[in-house]
This record gives sequence, C-alpha cells and structure tokens, in this order.
Amino acid sequence: MEAVVYNINGQDTGRRVMLEDSVFGITPNDHCIYLDVKQFMANNRQGTHETKGRSQMSGSTRKLKKQKGTGTARCGGIKSPLFRGGGRMFGPHPHDYNFKLNRKVKRLARKSALAYKAKENKILVVEDFNFKAPKTKEFVELRKNLKILDKKSLLVLTIPNKNVYLSSRNLPYSEVVTIGELNTYNILKTNILVLTESSVPKINETLKS
Repeated sequence: MEAVVYNINGQDTGRRVMLEDSVFGITPNDHCIYLDVKQFMANNRQGTHETKGRSQMSGSTRKLKKQKGTGTARCGGIKSPLFRGGGRMFGPHPHDYNFKLNRKVKRLARKSALAYKAKENKILVVEDFNFKAPKTKEFVELRKNLKILDKKSLLVLTIPNKNVYLSSRNLPYSEVVTIGELNTYNILKTNILVLTESSVPKINETLKS
C-alpha cells in the first residue's frame, strides 16, 4: 500500500512511500501482541517491593501465655502475624519480573501493531525535517499543520535528533522515538503514528523478514 508524504506545513508533496504488505498489511496476531506488551510492562517493573516477616520484626520473643488450659488458641511471641504490629505472612519480596520472549514473536507483535494502525488509517508520513534550535512552539505548529494537535501522537525518526526531541519533550500528548526504540506498546497506546519519510524503508527492511 502507498502513503502520502506531507511536508511540515501539512501539504501533500506529491511523493508516495510504499508501506510493505508484509509489514503493514498482515493479519494481526493478538496473542503475540499480548505477550510482547506483557513483557514490556514486566521488564519495566522495579521489583523492589518488600515486607517484613516475623523473623525480621523487632520485639520480644517471650511466650505470651501458657500453651494449654486457657480455652483459646495457642500463641507464641508478639511478632506473630496474627497480632497487630507483627510480621506479614506471604508478603512480597524483591524479585526480577523479566522474562524471555523470542525475537520472531516480538517482530510479529510489532508488525501486528503497525497493521492495526494501517487498517485504522492512523499512520501519517511526513518528510524529513529538522529544527535549528529546540523550539516547542515550532513542534506545536507542526502538529497543528498535520491536524493532530488534540491527539496523542508518536513520531518515529530514523536517527536521534536532539532538537526535535527537546522541542517535543514538554508536550503531554507527544512522544518522539527512533526506529530502534519503536515497540509494540508505544505503537498501540498512540492515536496517530507519524513516520518520517526516511524511516519507512528502514521499518520495511527491518520487519519484513
């Protein structure tokens, strides 16, 4: 399929780029998307949660009452989880949530996410551009010209561009990434996917295999 290339003023340049059917036109695999998003979110968890068990609590170990003859349940020290201020039973402890996912599954998940955006006509292609200096006002003007000012957008660059990144950093509904940073999660969470003209062939080449 072909996509129109717009300039930074939102005008049709007359050029077209090819969105490969093997990338943007596949039948999406929802399970692969689920696995890739699950891994992304799991890998971003700190896993630093911690609670204290009875052995880690400070307090007396004196037996509170005799073992038998009281008519109530037996109990040991005050650090028992049964008492207020005691240790916690089966509480969380620090651990790593990361898990492995095959590269082919991750690639299929990204292709599926791109295919969903293509089917929903939520992909825009803009010619390569640069700012002379970081200017949020210029980036807002760009979004306004592309008619995505009120929509959450993801701009994909071929290589890092400091001025473009800094210009967009303070905007709440805008994110800028390079092709290497593009993942299933940030494709799905955006309303409009904005690809630079030079990034399209790179994405086709990277994901078509």
